[in-house]
Amino acid sequence: MLSSAKSAAALRRVARISLDLLLVLVAVAAVLWLVGQMWSVFWPVVVALLLTTLTWPPVRFLRRHGWRPAPAAGLVTLVFLLVVAGVAALIALPVASQAGQLSDSVVAGIQQVREWAAGPPLNIGDDQITQALDEAVKRIQDSAGSVLTAFGTGVSTVVNSLITAVLALFLMFFFLKDGSRFLPWLGRQLPGRAATDLPVVARRCWRTLGTFVRSQALVGLLDAVFIGIGLWVLGVPLVLPLAVLTFVSAFVPIVGALFAGFVSVLIAWVSNGFGDALIVLVIIVVVQQLEGNVFQPMIQSRGLGLHAGVVLMVVVLGGNLAGVVGSLLAVPAAALLAVVWNYLRDQLVTAAPEPLADSSPQGAGEA
Repeated sequence: MLSSAKSAAALRRVARISLDLLLVLVAVAAVLWLVGQMWSVFWPVVVALLLTTLTWPPVRFLRRHGWRPAPAAGLVTLVFLLVVAGVAALIALPVASQAGQLSDSVVAGIQQVREWAAGPPLNIGDDQITQALDEAVKRIQDSAGSVLTAFGTGVSTVVNSLITAVLALFLMFFFLKDGSRFLPWLGRQLPGRAATDLPVVARRCWRTLGTFVRSQALVGLLDAVFIGIGLWVLGVPLVLPLAVLTFVSAFVPIVGALFAGFVSVLIAWVSNGFGDALIVLVIIVVVQQLEGNVFQPMIQSRGLGLHAGVVLMVVVLGGNLAGVVGSLLAVPAAALLAVVWNYLRDQLVTAAPEPLADSSPQGAGEA
């Protein structure tokens, strides 16, 4: 027989826990709303932090060999700009030189698709295809205003992206120059336990973020090299742009690899035919298997501590919430949340603080 006293106590406990969870969800929603309102400021800071994790090792090397903070940060920032400009030029030239060849291949590919569709089992006639094209053209003409609006939105997006890039570059320079002073300053500003806890959490988060960015960059570079060599051997056009796309897509785990692979296979199919496209698909699958089973375990050493299923779910969730940006930030955000949760869990077991010394720009303590 159920005890009414125990049942009432259990219900009260469940109600209290539910209320606590509701308050936490409200707090999270409020934080996300504030981030959305301040996104124009928050996004350049995020980009600058991601770039700083890549460029901090050479700055640290220079500072350990007697360079002052400002010259070291300035030199690394300049070299970074030159590398980005060189990569952009290397991408633009092949795209411009092979644009005509690619467009002819696309036309030929469309003609092959039409011939295939005209045969069994579809048996779609040219008149049906022509009617479908006429309807598509009519819809485009009817929505000319929407197209112009979308064009204006695209121009605005490009301008905002340029502004974000410039702000992120300046912020990256200041992070490289003065980032080592942040944690000591933060510790002096906070009272009580917060003066120890928050710097320790910030140091752990910085380590995790650096692990993610640098490991993904190295894994993406290996993917781009191996896949690029395969595309070059097969004579697929736009090898360098496709290799760069593979490298950039590596920063969006799982989903990015699928997207880059799809584009490479499509270009191979349109330009070289179905046989080479199948070979490209095999190359991509082999490289991705090497990445998942050899490269990433060796390079990351499981530093993020996230299961592959969790990674996939957070990438999909981030994409649904914030598009490409959400997919890009989903995994590092989940890893940082895991760092905070692990620290809080450790504090429930033991309250022994960690030493504050660190080699990162937020924890190096260098002047």
